[in-house]
Amino acid sequence: MAKPKKSCCLSKPRCNRCPVRMLAEGRLPKGYAVKKRKLVKIEKVAGKKHGKQRRPKAA
Repeated sequence: MAKPKKSCCLSKPRCNRCPVRMLAEGRLPKGYAVKKRKLVKIEKVAGKKHGKQRRPKAA
């Protein structure tokens, strides 16, 4: 299996290693995703959600 490219080259038709095409076909390796046509690695954090932390309201 070929490794995906780091970013999509935007050519039509898409090449076989294009991350957008691999994502659509379900051939993208585990732990990777595509955001804004770029290949990104997903970091797994067990049971924690990342986001804005809220402060308690002052009385």
